[in-house]
Amino acid sequence: MGARDGAGMIPPTYQRAESVQQALQALADSEGANTTRFIAGGTNLLDLMKLQLMTPAALVDVNRLPLDTIEQREDGGLRLGATARNADTAWHPLVERNYPLLSAAMLAAASPQLRNMASNGGNLLQRTRCTYFYDRATPCNKREPGTGCSAVGGLTRHHAILGASEHCMATHPSDMCVALAALEATVHVASVRGERTIPFAGFHRLPGDAPHIDSTLQPDELILRIELPPAPEYAAHSAYLKLRERLSYAFALVSVAAALDIADDGSIRGARLALGGVAHKPWRDPAAEALLVGQRPGTEAFAAAADRLLDGAVSQGQNAFKIPLAHRAIIRALTTAANGTVTNQGVPLLPTGDAA
Repeated sequence: MGARDGAGMIPPTYQRAESVQQALQALADSEGANTTRFIAGGTNLLDLMKLQLMTPAALVDVNRLPLDTIEQREDGGLRLGATARNADTAWHPLVERNYPLLSAAMLAAASPQLRNMASNGGNLLQRTRCTYFYDRATPCNKREPGTGCSAVGGLTRHHAILGASEHCMATHPSDMCVALAALEATVHVASVRGERTIPFAGFHRLPGDAPHIDSTLQPDELILRIELPPAPEYAAHSAYLKLRERLSYAFALVSVAAALDIADDGSIRGARLALGGVAHKPWRDPAAEALLVGQRPGTEAFAAAADRLLDGAVSQGQNAFKIPLAHRAIIRALTTAANGTVTNQGVPLLPTGDAA
């Protein structure tokens, strides 16, 4: 272990893994992820380390592992390597053509410089941007379990309106994850015990009485890849809407991932709908999507879906505006999707999913 630096931080040891098995063994030989962390892009982890919000004793670099490919599955779905960069993923032809919702969400995130460094696996694991989590002078159950939640009765403009608890009302910051939730992705992980698959709906968790646990990923597991099922019927009618306080490099107050499968007669055959910026995890309710099936696209149908998706929303003081904002955003995103997907190059997709 390195010597203590001038700020009181003990620099971690560093090793570069040459194989998945070597990386997993390094973690298994440690006392778990609290003392050893995997690092790829490091765009969130290094910030947390600088602020001493996370203080791993060792870093295991996974950038040399063969986990950076983006390839089509035999069934038409897609595999996204965990160490593939966000920018490479967002601009990949297969993602742009077959999953424009994901591409749009990823390009709405952060800045070009950060997207060039951030990894897909790391995006899933980024921590909340709650002001109190980052302020070590204030109590925070997510940072130090059992100390309390300073957001209760505090500044709550950016906090959750859905799924919060008395122990935490922080929100998940990812844009990519909102689209992955809507697209019903799966996360493939490994440990020395073997590999397993986690449905995306079960990957992140609500705070409950243990808000310091962000996901169902176990401390000794490494994300290998994210897989998307084939969904060509949703490519031509999708939209990602992100509402924020400034256009560039800001986290969502509310975001909406919307995709529709519209039949030849103009009715809705299927719908995918997820919210960001409103809960501890991307928020999705299949019952809201079911309300759209068989309906004609329009404000009345979209408003009914919004009512269902926001059922149970509770304001936390200053964030009361988020409830009507989210309602309007859902209607707007669905209306945009109904009118047809526009690609990152400003080109509309035809109903077949082929570029015009």
